[in-house]
Amino acid sequence: MRNFKIIAGFCAALLFALAPAGTAGAQSVAQRIARVSDGTVRLSFNLRKGICGSGNSIREGRGNTTWGPDRSQDVEWDDDCYTGPGRLVVVRRAGETTGLRFYVGGRWRPSDATDLGMIAAPEAASYLVGLAETANGEVAEKAVFPATVVDSANVWPAFIRVARNESRPRKVRTQAVFWLGQAAGDSATAHLSALAVDNSVDREVRSQAVFALSQRPRDEGVPALISIARTNKDPELRRKALFWLGQSNDPRAVDLFEQLILKK
Repeated sequence: MRNFKIIAGFCAALLFALAPAGTAGAQSVAQRIARVSDGTVRLSFNLRKGICGSGNSIREGRGNTTWGPDRSQDVEWDDDCYTGPGRLVVVRRAGETTGLRFYVGGRWRPSDATDLGMIAAPEAASYLVGLAETANGEVAEKAVFPATVVDSANVWPAFIRVARNESRPRKVRTQAVFWLGQAAGDSATAHLSALAVDNSVDREVRSQAVFALSQRPRDEGVPALISIARTNKDPELRRKALFWLGQSNDPRAVDLFEQLILKK
């Protein structure tokens, strides 16, 4: 009996010791980060094909994005452009997330930060989208771009919700619209057009949607801009659509200008 009690006690102790590891594995990224009250948390994740970067310069194809000031205290690079992974630093103060830093490639510098290691791409995207949808101010704004480059993650429905959510900060909403226009693919045009004509949406957000349409491939963007220039009830948005059509050098835009001028 005494031996049985010893063995039972040992097994219970072993299960207790293993429980935190199992619990941590089942927790979401947000929950794991929330366990750090003060300090920094690091996590890495795979990026979409074609993304590369060094310092605060991040490229996809011919496009180039400068993501904030060059605060490379967390990462160091040897080459001009690494294709991954994505590296996110989350700053925690008094139980709140107060800052984000994002990098592409390179290697972590030595630090006492809590390192969560490689995170599955969908989990990383979910965490970043959650910040965009719920975090305050600059943190929410800075969460948008990294979410757009996570591998195999469809973040666009969430960003459409952000763009339409009047309770979110305006800068967050315009960031969502901008990246929707830059990277969402063919389906972006319909969503952007719908935003531009929705009078319940803040005018600045609708203006950003018009600009985003000007950045879409011409066969998608130009017809949408022509429709806005012809029919939108907001004269300011019509003027913006006409301005971007004027920059397009598209014959369809010239045809529209001719028709409008001849009406006078």
